[in-house]
Amino acid sequence: MRARKAKAAVRAWIGAAGWLLLAARAAAAPLEVTPPPPADPLTVAIHTEDADRFARLFAAPGGKPTAAQLRKDYLDGASYGVSVFTPGRIVDADRLARAIARDPAAYERAIRVCLPAARAAVGDLRAIYLALHGLLPDRALPQIYLVFGAGNSGGTAGPGAQVLGLEVLCAQEQDADGFRALLRRFFAHETVHTLQRDRASQGPDPLLTGALEEGAADFVAAIVTGQVPDPERAAWAAPREAELWAEFRKDMAATHGVDLDADPAPAAAIAAFRRWLGNYKNAPPGWPYELGYWVGMRIWQSYYDAAADKRQAIRDMLGFDDAATMLERSGYAGGAKPAAM
Repeated sequence: MRARKAKAAVRAWIGAAGWLLLAARAAAAPLEVTPPPPADPLTVAIHTEDADRFARLFAAPGGKPTAAQLRKDYLDGASYGVSVFTPGRIVDADRLARAIARDPAAYERAIRVCLPAARAAVGDLRAIYLALHGLLPDRALPQIYLVFGAGNSGGTAGPGAQVLGLEVLCAQEQDADGFRALLRRFFAHETVHTLQRDRASQGPDPLLTGALEEGAADFVAAIVTGQVPDPERAAWAAPREAELWAEFRKDMAATHGVDLDADPAPAAAIAAFRRWLGNYKNAPPGWPYELGYWVGMRIWQSYYDAAADKRQAIRDMLGFDDAATMLERSGYAGGAKPAAM
């Protein structure tokens, strides 16, 4: 999910809830190490060297590593992935030791169930990266690192890399198959975010911009995986499309021209935004969470269907300047068929 300054106030769930998100990468401390080279889709691997070292360390003292042990045998000399994950997440060995002591079972399960599942997912990553490379051959693809953190973040990104917090992500799924499916979603949707244009702000339409960014990631993910993202959400939303679009337009108006990071916080606009985005486990009653993803994807589907040049349409999704212009060009009207572009 796209980390932006304008979303910071309305997406606190990014780290605390432990969902698979790329949180506040723009706010992370500058890295003192050299980023890795772009990933080669044919040979890309999931970097588990840090997770493997942590697993050995965790086993040695019976699941109770000390801060000194963690510093010496895990943090010192760790990979680029740990260096990305340390600011604002791991922070230091003392904080990591306290997190492990609070919930050793979460770390034990992640080592036992999810680390092997991640190792088995290299083929999934390569297939998705090959598809992304075929679709966008001029874009660099990030390396993937698997690390253990302080139980407070499922993922983040740094230059050239995406980093997964294994103990948090593992808790989201019931078994290894579910975790592997989660990884596939990460490899597709979250990687697309690294290919999108970075913005200084969400512009005058923060809700529409956010929905288009997330919808673009879901749209491209569907192309490269052949799977509809969150099919249960799509099945719920499809018969209600016109009604949902009417509601979305009302909330677009409520957020238009509003700085969601203003102090004092614009409560009404934030509430309107959070009906659609940033509401994991806190969606409106009866709604699936993150319905703005689906709305954004439907707008882009309309745009793509009407476009003569499909590859240019994909490039437009990744680098659009003005959300309102893209909506107008899509012709989307809550399910109405657009005119040809």
